[in-house]
Amino acid sequence: MTEPSILIAGIGNIFLGDDAFGVEVAQRLLRRPPPAGVRVIDFGIRGFDLAYALMSDDLAAAGGAAILVDALPRGEAPGTLYVIEPDLEAIGQGGEGDTADSVVDTHGMHPLRVLRLVKTLGGRPPRVLVLGCEPASLDPDMEGGQMGLSGPVEASVEAAIGMIESLVARLRAESREAVPQGGQSP
Repeated sequence: MTEPSILIAGIGNIFLGDDAFGVEVAQRLLRRPPPAGVRVIDFGIRGFDLAYALMSDDLAAAGGAAILVDALPRGEAPGTLYVIEPDLEAIGQGGEGDTADSVVDTHGMHPLRVLRLVKTLGGRPPRVLVLGCEPASLDPDMEGGQMGLSGPVEASVEAAIGMIESLVARLRAESREAVPQGGQSP
């Protein structure tokens, strides 16, 4: 049995301080040999590219999944890591921010907007986990930008890589459990 494909997507803008968290995690992961079937891509702010990657045939196959890595403010202490599994069925159901203007943003990327874009384009996202890090600073209106992560977010990068390795192992184990004896999916 071949392992299902897993995409690890670094998201962020390197000119906006802690927003570069996902990019930094992806860059560090790219320096390591990935496990079979795992692709690491630094998408930066390229939402269209990520949307099309999420619709790829290898992720659509049984057990395919994506881990999106991004700075996401949730009110916790800077550097706090958390994993969110968005309800893919609820995305694009006419809630706040479901206008065409909010889905297509060529200058920035938010994971939920990308998932809405996948649905708008007629695709179905694979299973998605979002590994978020609480930023110390994340100000999109910052004059001239600020490069580099804050101390607490920088200190969380290696822990995030460890979490990603655990998530990949968990996704693989869950995929193997879903396949009945004989190796055929239901």
